[in-house]
Amino acid sequence: MNKKIHKKVGLLFGSFNPIHQGHLILASYMLEFTDLDEVRFIVSPHNPLKEKKTLLADYHRLSLVRLALEDHPKLWADDIEFKMPQPSYTVDTLAWLHEKYPEHKFAIICGTDIFPTFHKWKNYKEILSQYNLYIYPRPGFSLGQFEGHQRIKVYNAPLMEISSSFIRSGIKAKINMAYWMPDKVYEYILEMHFYEK
Repeated sequence: MNKKIHKKVGLLFGSFNPIHQGHLILASYMLEFTDLDEVRFIVSPHNPLKEKKTLLADYHRLSLVRLALEDHPKLWADDIEFKMPQPSYTVDTLAWLHEKYPEHKFAIICGTDIFPTFHKWKNYKEILSQYNLYIYPRPGFSLGQFEGHQRIKVYNAPLMEISSSFIRSGIKAKINMAYWMPDKVYEYILEMHFYEK
């Protein structure tokens, strides 16, 4: 009989447009300096708060994340939100994952910049009652009213001030952006002429 292995899984949500070294360093930090056994990159389809025209198609972004992670056995790309009704809410994604992998414990990895609007998340109290939040610092943001919550664990992950929009503008301006992301990702972006227009 196949015994299912219980794991603590960190979930890193994002549009990853494109994935870059900052994402990988953060995931690697959470893997090595916390009790997580693996980290999943939950690639989000279109975020209603982001401009659609700058967003690569879902499957291209997923391909880039898969390329970036293929040599990392404990980092995974996950397309679960592609199969869900839009817009997808974190609480619904967590419910789907829990149903699919009842043997795992899930934690959300996010920055302190979520806290000014966290109370507006769908069923945020339910999220906090069932899941841990693994938080990393973002300049100018604090935990606010959530300071000291037993489900919120703050880790002093190194700050990587790299943004996907900075990378996109560099590619558009034909600047060499090779060191900002894994080689395979950059090569694929150039080969496919992504972000050039």
